[in-house]
Amino acid sequence: MDSPKKCGGKRFYRGFLAIDSGAKCWQYFPPNYPEESPMKLTRRNFLAATGAAAAGFSLPSSVFGQEEKKLNFYNWDTYIGETTLADFRKDSGVEVKMDLFGDNAELFAKMREGNPGYDVIVPTNDFVERMWRANLLQPLDHGKIPNFRKNVDRTFRDAEFDPGRKFSMPYMWGTMGIGYRKSKVSRAPDSWSAVWGRQSNQHAGRIGWISEPGSMIGMTLRYLGYSFNSTDREQIRQAATQLIEYKKNVKGIFEDNGQDLLASGEVDLVVEWNGDIAQLINEDPDIGYVIPKEGGYYWQDCLCIPAGAPHPENAHAFINYLLDAEVGRDLAEYIEYATPNEAARKLTDASYRNNPAIFPPKKVQEKLEPSLYLGEARAQLIDEVWTGILAS
Repeated sequence: MDSPKKCGGKRFYRGFLAIDSGAKCWQYFPPNYPEESPMKLTRRNFLAATGAAAAGFSLPSSVFGQEEKKLNFYNWDTYIGETTLADFRKDSGVEVKMDLFGDNAELFAKMREGNPGYDVIVPTNDFVERMWRANLLQPLDHGKIPNFRKNVDRTFRDAEFDPGRKFSMPYMWGTMGIGYRKSKVSRAPDSWSAVWGRQSNQHAGRIGWISEPGSMIGMTLRYLGYSFNSTDREQIRQAATQLIEYKKNVKGIFEDNGQDLLASGEVDLVVEWNGDIAQLINEDPDIGYVIPKEGGYYWQDCLCIPAGAPHPENAHAFINYLLDAEVGRDLAEYIEYATPNEAARKLTDASYRNNPAIFPPKKVQEKLEPSLYLGEARAQLIDEVWTGILAS
């Protein structure tokens, strides 16, 4: 087992780590974490299980009614601040237990089997729609989440995947692009060809892909001149053929620890989430991030209450707490993904709010598409095609 590099910072074990309210570090495995599973990082690259809070923020005891003072939170790893959960407990008396999932497919499968007791979950936009259409989410009471109207940017107050925000509140948003080591490239990669085209021949064996089927196939569709959300079977097959042809140049397809391989020098280029690379840029000036000229997509992670949540009142209060301006500021600066909380963004340091790796310039944003839920048939086709890519 690796030793922790920091306690309270952003580099920990290659596995799951938690920090208690006294800042004592220990290795933490969720109850359902299999003993035989390899230790790994998934979508968010450094875990702190308690996060950043707002000074002086308090919650009226009446919002909790007669519910027991507990809340079960199912979240991506590293997707909370350093003291958020501890401070929420201090202000509300509600103890938060956080379990981790690795990707949206795992989250969806868990909820489809029947909610085992979670109160708040964090699906990505297309999976929000997929879940509410499958009756896996319960409607939100906006009257219990006043910080939504008070603090969230108007751009995020409605959503194509959830009209009227009936089932979801915006948490963070971001992009996927290419993280690269500047000293290993003649110039910044400007095309997806650098990772799954002819340009990738220059870095054979030094490229990392992320194990995100919809994202990988969607961005290859963009590279080929099609929509990220194409439902055309032939176009999707063409994207698969492109990936299979250049898979020979790939060191591996990783479940979101590509940023660690880039940091260690094992790869020169990696397909990754922007926030993971933004954190790395802060630590290593030789690291860069780019969204290729063909464009790509942007995602939005959301706070939802699953059907059958045992503590819905606590869940509403917790969501409202996360949308507080000062809490949101500390979350954003720690996680380093883009916040949809305009009141929080105004409080952030300029190094965060003006960072193009976090907030892409307008001309770049114009080339991005949202990921959409396009029905079970397409979802199954993507899974089928990805299985073929992995087996090739």
